[in-house]
Amino acid sequence: MVIPDQFFDRTRGRVKESTFFGDGIVAHVSFAHPVCSNLGDVLEKACRAADVNVHRGGTYLCMEGPAFSTVAESHVYRSWGMDIIGMTNLQEAKLAREAEICYATLALVTDYDCWHPGHDAVSVETVVEYLNKNVRNAQIVIKEAVAQLSSEERKCKCGSALKNAIFTAPALWPEATTKKLDAIIGKYVVR
Repeated sequence: MVIPDQFFDRTRGRVKESTFFGDGIVAHVSFAHPVCSNLGDVLEKACRAADVNVHRGGTYLCMEGPAFSTVAESHVYRSWGMDIIGMTNLQEAKLAREAEICYATLALVTDYDCWHPGHDAVSVETVVEYLNKNVRNAQIVIKEAVAQLSSEERKCKCGSALKNAIFTAPALWPEATTKKLDAIIGKYVVR
């Protein structure tokens, strides 16, 4: 399992799914460090407690699917220093940051993509086989992480990510958008 600390976006058609904002309210959250380091610590500790092999750090490249990479793409991603290739996670990380929710990824590695000469090109069957093998370990890790989190005090900056990120003056916020976003911007509205 890998707990990446960076993301690289190779998606093209997911703009709206990557933000809660728009429709009259503009916000730009800091995303230089896209995962909660404290939550990553909890996941790493949980992996070790569960005796699961874990690697901390690395860059997750999020690509369009549903097709897997070509050999050329796989070689380029490796030359760029990408450690994990997947089709999810990035948008969730962006939305979590905007919603001021701690976020970290526990990546269940299933294959070498298609770059490794000693392994066949990735197939759905291979992915499903390894994913099924990883599911039990992931369940143990998540159970352990939840137990740790129940006694952890939140010490990170995730809970104030929007504090200085909303660019639109509150007086200009459309009522409908303000209402729609109340769960995440409500504490920044002077009532």
